[in-house]
Amino acid sequence: MNGQAVDINQVQLAGVDNQQLNILERLGASSSVYRYDSYDQLAFELHMRVATVQAALLLQESNASFATFETARCNEQYWQLTRQGGFRLKPNVLPQIGIDDIFLQGHQYAFECAVAIVIIFYKATLGSIDKSLFNLLFANLYLFSWQYDEDLDLRTHEGDDFIPGDCVYFRNPDYDPASPEWQGENAIVIDRNLFFGHGIGLKTQQGMIDILNTKRRRLSQQSAYLDRHITRPNYNYLSQFRSLADRPPVRLSFSSSTSPLAELIFAQVGSRLFLA
Repeated sequence: MNGQAVDINQVQLAGVDNQQLNILERLGASSSVYRYDSYDQLAFELHMRVATVQAALLLQESNASFATFETARCNEQYWQLTRQGGFRLKPNVLPQIGIDDIFLQGHQYAFECAVAIVIIFYKATLGSIDKSLFNLLFANLYLFSWQYDEDLDLRTHEGDDFIPGDCVYFRNPDYDPASPEWQGENAIVIDRNLFFGHGIGLKTQQGMIDILNTKRRRLSQQSAYLDRHITRPNYNYLSQFRSLADRPPVRLSFSSSTSPLAELIFAQVGSRLFLA
């Protein structure tokens, strides 16, 4: 591209499905500028964001229960339940097996919403990188609140660029002190106005707020709200572990064909790719 900005009209997206196109459109509509070292990094992010949405929907269907740390439970064939209510992977159990079991045997598990988000991100990573590398990177897995392996490399920032696959937070500032677990809800963005929160389920933004408003202290007039904290994995870092054999990278090549994403601009400066 020789340093020139290129209209998406001139880009052919080979192998990109409608979900990925929607995500690409949302990335371009954001006030943020997204930077990539290659088209493969962008393609990996599109893939993993879709995998994150799918993992959230699978968790919804798994029959895993919501619980406080005091009442958490797990399948003790693969996990040790700690005194704090965390899950520690047992020796000689592959991380891949432990994570998959949560979705396959969900009725044996109960955990709170922060643990659910980390589980979803692990599941999406498992579906996006080489399986043997996943087992190597995430050996000695421990699930507890927002604790996670450094190779997951979750990043949090403030903004309003809520993209499918992001984790957002619905804050309930006047929650009932008798139920501190309802001081807020971590949720995965599924679509433009659809979110998944473990313990609440699939709801619109207003639906999430309405549920949390039933968990406030008596006579409270202060509503819950969607705050501006956004958490997502470091996709560019994780992309180096993708499996080319299982999933050839999506190719973005230039052609004269048209695209519905006419507002997006790609630009390359040196070796870096920018999407705005």
